Amino acid sequence: MLPGKSTFFSHRPRVEKALGSLMGLVCGLMMAGGVIVVFIGVIYRYFLLNPLQWTDEVATSSLIGVTFLGGALTLYRNEHIGVQVLRNRLRGVWEQIADGFSAWMILIVSAGLTWSSVPMLRSIAGQTTSSGLLPADIYYYPLLIGGAAMCLFAVFNLLRVSLPGLGISAGIITAGAGILSIWMSAISVSPTMGLWIMLIVIIVSLLAGVPVAYSLGAGGLAYMGVTHSMPITEFAQEMESGTENFVLLAIPFFILAGLVMEVNGMSRRLIAFLDLLLNRVRGGLSLVLIVSMAVFSGISGSKSADVVAVGSVMMPAMRKSGYNNDDSVALLAATAVMGETIPPCINMIILGYVANVSISGLFLAGILPAGIMAVALGITAVIVARRTMTSMQQNCRGSSRYLEGTKATAQRISVRYIASAVGGALSAAVMIVIIVGGIEGGIATPTEVSSVAVIYALVVGGLAFREMTWRSFSEFWVRSASMAGMILFIVAAAQMLAYILTVNTIPQQMAAALTGMAASSGTWAFLLISIAMLIIMGSVLEGAPALIIFGPLLLPAATQLGINPLQFGILLIISMGIGLFAPPLGVGLYTACAVGRTSMENVARPVVKYLAVIMVVLLLIAFIPAITLVVPGY
Repeated sequence: MLPGKSTFFSHRPRVEKALGSLMGLVCGLMMAGGVIVVFIGVIYRYFLLNPLQWTDEVATSSLIGVTFLGGALTLYRNEHIGVQVLRNRLRGVWEQIADGFSAWMILIVSAGLTWSSVPMLRSIAGQTTSSGLLPADIYYYPLLIGGAAMCLFAVFNLLRVSLPGLGISAGIITAGAGILSIWMSAISVSPTMGLWIMLIVIIVSLLAGVPVAYSLGAGGLAYMGVTHSMPITEFAQEMESGTENFVLLAIPFFILAGLVMEVNGMSRRLIAFLDLLLNRVRGGLSLVLIVSMAVFSGISGSKSADVVAVGSVMMPAMRKSGYNNDDSVALLAATAVMGETIPPCINMIILGYVANVSISGLFLAGILPAGIMAVALGITAVIVARRTMTSMQQNCRGSSRYLEGTKATAQRISVRYIASAVGGALSAAVMIVIIVGGIEGGIATPTEVSSVAVIYALVVGGLAFREMTWRSFSEFWVRSASMAGMILFIVAAAQMLAYILTVNTIPQQMAAALTGMAASSGTWAFLLISIAMLIIMGSVLEGAPALIIFGPLLLPAATQLGINPLQFGILLIISMGIGLFAPPLGVGLYTACAVGRTSMENVARPVVKYLAVIMVVLLLIAFIPAITLVVPGY
């Protein structure tokens, strides 16, 4: 390059950062706008008795925007979840080939999303939403803009790969496409062959480290390409329909609520209050961890947010108090599994949405199972703590000093500290009452309640604790948008996959096969197979996609066998949670290890005993329906 000259490559880091900052700003504004619009709708609907129809439509458009623009933001921040076990073991040129393959597949899916959204926008030009007040294309422009941004970020990722890795990976993809093309010209590819090709593409992509959402999207594009059974517009249409539902707004809003508690200091004060109550118990910090996770699961709804919020406070305190760090991380992971059935868990909302099961019913059905798991984990954790801590460490029962960050003993905790902890606990308790009371009391929908929870956490936390700065205030909107974009983009991609399976009557065929098997072997065999299936697929597909794909497949068979949908739904959710935090593939376990600053290999052994305890409770739930049905009143 000549002196004084510049190229796109020399400015690439600045261009990428500027585009990422723009995506963060837009997504943050969409999140904030969605909360405000839904909150205004709540005021008009329940206090002024004058529902505004346009608020739901604007909020839904912001949801779609967060899904696809947030998906692009997540790609820029490198926060999309994928199966990294094999990828992390690769070295040298093989590592570069895997990185190149992943970047190419992301670019292909992003280009497919962008390309398919253009004819969709043309086809709905001039149409309006159901209220007649807004143009219908507000639901599809986010796909076009988000897809284009993803293409740019994918190109930036490609530029980071070495030339050998880039060229070899491109050659592999081109050769695969060429072989398929030759094969297709020789024979007629049936839908069944298309499904096998789709499955192979998904598995290969996952093993290469391609993020889950893009692996599912690549499988859908492969099926459409080899079968020619549906127009390209179906790709955009089905991905959009996967998130065009007002109830899914509860997902980003509950993520927001959890992050607000973390930023404004409410979460730390709540944990400190629990520590004040339990610090005299030998092994009491283990109980504080379990109760804290139960409380946060009932507020944020997001397992990642729960693990980070609780683990970032509890892990340092437990290390300083003499607890085995690897065992503490294992307990953190197990308590996150327990939290899967505590309302308003996001996976409950997702399963209720895709499988047409009452979300409020799932919320109630999960309470008693969560309580039993919490007691079982608490007993196990206290026994383990007493065995692993030295006598000197056991004498140091007080632990509040570590949460307070001072050298004062537990007996000399300041009145100010106690008042702060109690205040945090009371503010969190009110938030729990708003969420649980609002949803279970039938006062408002989960989405409406979640918007109120966000406003409450912002106002009360901001005024009471005054820890939130303008910088942290702006950053948490971007963090929440990225986390929500990651989850919702998986939901959108999985919807495309579910649509293809439905078109090919796979749910009906699977339901018939499982029903026949249960008729010959008994309902217990069906339950055990379903549990095993969700544990395995939950570890591979990061939980939510497993529920989206297998929930609608298995629930019809369960209903035909006389199993209550709420009981079966809770079984699926817990099974998925075990897979999500089970070694060696569970993505959630890696999150817990990152928070605890240890490796999966070190945690794999201690986590087994806690997951075994949860497995015992899961089997009790499977064969004693009353555990899940007594609270909902069945």
